[in-house]
Amino acid sequence: MTWSTADIPDLTGRRALVTGATSGLGYETSLELLRHGAEVLIAARNPEKAAQRAGDLKQASGREPIVVELDLADLTSVEKAADRVRKSYDKLDLLVNNAGVMATPYRQTVDGFELQLGTNHLGHFALTGRLLPLLLKAPSSRVVTVSSFMHKTARSIHEGDFRRPEPGYSKWVAYGKSKLANVLFMLELERRARAAGANLISAGAHPGYAATHLQTHGPELAGRSIEARVWTGINKLVAQSAAAGAWPSLYAATNPDLRPGSYVGPGFFEYRGKPAIALPSRTAQDPELAERLWTWSVAATGVDPVLTVPR
Repeated sequence: MTWSTADIPDLTGRRALVTGATSGLGYETSLELLRHGAEVLIAARNPEKAAQRAGDLKQASGREPIVVELDLADLTSVEKAADRVRKSYDKLDLLVNNAGVMATPYRQTVDGFELQLGTNHLGHFALTGRLLPLLLKAPSSRVVTVSSFMHKTARSIHEGDFRRPEPGYSKWVAYGKSKLANVLFMLELERRARAAGANLISAGAHPGYAATHLQTHGPELAGRSIEARVWTGINKLVAQSAAAGAWPSLYAATNPDLRPGSYVGPGFFEYRGKPAIALPSRTAQDPELAERLWTWSVAATGVDPVLTVPR
């Protein structure tokens, strides 16, 4: 595939919300959306950092993004953020569920969920559900959920994983399950959108191996500075840039010919390079598991995403 960011169409008049937009993939995704004319809302946990990065984005693109305070590890914060967006805007054309944490030490969210599943999946599930009314008001909307090739390491997921206790906890197992949940959710949202006749596309993306703060956040959170420095060195040697890592997300978000339910990753062995259609794991394509995950997520978050097409 010869795609580049120059192939992104004019996005004037389209409104996008990107989570985790203060660094890495989210920042680069927001930058290109702004450069191509979109109105961009950047959702981030730290308002001071978000304001600073909004200034950087304005300087780099010539267009100023709008900051939305959002902590995906706090369902009350998710509700408040979605309420602010719904009260301020009449539609939302694009939601990029990008934010995430990776291989963190055992932690719980504000609501008592295992941190990685709570942040990477449940936070985005609740956000998407609460923003669906705005997405369904757009003539043609899209939800892009960012996963990882690490989803293929997870062979199952259970409701008990949401509140798994610390004994026996594996940070990498939990991360793989959170990324599996992302793909299962993406595909189930697509199935439900088609069944409802909604003019909404649900798609997925993963960055391959891109140098972002994601690799060092877990060790930093655990106070392991040496491990964080090792990851920084590895990134410099073998990872592609965050800008290149954002290409699959941008392709999934903007390609007018994208098939609903597509999962996009780097074309070179899903490791690096230009975006290409990737194949999720067999477990991630299990519709019965996806439906169960949806039911568990509704019970956990109290949010029941309903795809009702406006008349």
